[in-house]
Amino acid sequence: MKKTIKLFDPFIGNEEEETLNQTLKSHFWAHGSGIGKVSEFESKFNKYIGSDECIAVSNGTAALHLALSLIDIRGKEVILPSMSFVSTAHSVLYNGGVPVFVDIHPDTLCLDYNKIERSITKKTKVILPVHFAGMPSNLKKITEICKKYNVTLIEDAAHATGATLGKKRIGSHGTAVCFSFHPVKNLAMPTGGVVTLNGPNSKKFKNILNSRRWCGITDRKGPKYNVKDLGWNYYMNEFSAAIGVVQLKKIDAMNNTRKKIAKRYVNEIKLEEKMKFSKDCAYHIYWILVDSRERFMRNMSDIGIETGIHYNPIHQMQMYRGKHDLPITEKVGKSIVSIPIHPNLSDADIDKIVTSVNKFSR
Repeated sequence: MKKTIKLFDPFIGNEEEETLNQTLKSHFWAHGSGIGKVSEFESKFNKYIGSDECIAVSNGTAALHLALSLIDIRGKEVILPSMSFVSTAHSVLYNGGVPVFVDIHPDTLCLDYNKIERSITKKTKVILPVHFAGMPSNLKKITEICKKYNVTLIEDAAHATGATLGKKRIGSHGTAVCFSFHPVKNLAMPTGGVVTLNGPNSKKFKNILNSRRWCGITDRKGPKYNVKDLGWNYYMNEFSAAIGVVQLKKIDAMNNTRKKIAKRYVNEIKLEEKMKFSKDCAYHIYWILVDSRERFMRNMSDIGIETGIHYNPIHQMQMYRGKHDLPITEKVGKSIVSIPIHPNLSDADIDKIVTSVNKFSR
């Protein structure tokens, strides 16, 4: 049986297995009655990011939903890219907001800050950039726009655990920054997410989210508690947090391996339209643009190399269709392909990927 080179593959070892066994045998698996792994992960992730506050949740979609619930966007507009997973837009609708899609920059596939201002109206409440594939958006320019128009910066950092912007990590800039820890992500968990919080309201927002992530429950004393606000069942479990504590110890090493692979792809793949190299990028995904995408992906599959499409643009899906001027997004959406990039790749795997991409993308 020929080996398949996986598109995504979590990097795990004995320590993950040991901490899972410890958690299993504790008989306390939920956050409220657990052995403290969720709280430990929150504390350590907050310190790693350099954010003011941090709250762990069940997944990245929950993080986005909760973060946007902090700002009253009912009937208001949120600016975001269409080149993202659909949860980015769904989170706006969950909170009664109106998604306004703005085009992306062809070099990074992140929100093009040059095109944001033309979409701002009196109803604009939030700008929601996505750090696509782990590449940081231009937060300096976007922050300037937010201040100019008095709108809130909330970031989708689902791809960007460990990404940096100068000397600061992604997650320490916006009012709320949302992370995802799905098994395919740089920091892998069975399921998990985090909202980091920054600024003068961070402690107040953490208290609000602490209640909203667990059905609105507050003022708990023993078996008694109160509910003052609507909430959801979004807390992180102890198993995910236990794995997350271990994964956090090696996230920088794992990301450095991803950067080394990315550098090889940048130097050796002969396509002009491909992901650029940046020392700030976390490289959750490495994307290329190819002609005849179906044929390319079929040829790669035939020789045992998994590929993917990240993503089909949100605004082209039935429930989000409308009048949109997004030529770069639509061009990229027709030809983007993700190729494997993770710490489990061997040099021989990378050689095969590079050779095959160069062969089949002609």
